[in-house]
Amino acid sequence: MVKQDLIKLIEKKRAELIQVASTSGLTSSVAIRYSQELDHLLNEYNRIYIQKFPSSAS
Repeated sequence: MVKQDLIKLIEKKRAELIQVASTSGLTSSVAIRYSQELDHLLNEYNRIYIQKFPSSAS
C-alpha cells in the first residue's frame, strides 16, 4: 500500500469515527468498531513507515 493511500484511509476513518461519535456517542458499538479500525490503520502506518530506533540503554 502506498503511504498516501494509507494516510487517506486513516483520515477517512477518523472522520467517520468523529461523525458517528457525535451522533451515537463514543460508547456506541459502531463508534467502538470504527475506533478499533482506526487503531488498526494507525498501527499499520507505524509498523510500515515509522522507523524504530534501537534504544541506546546498556
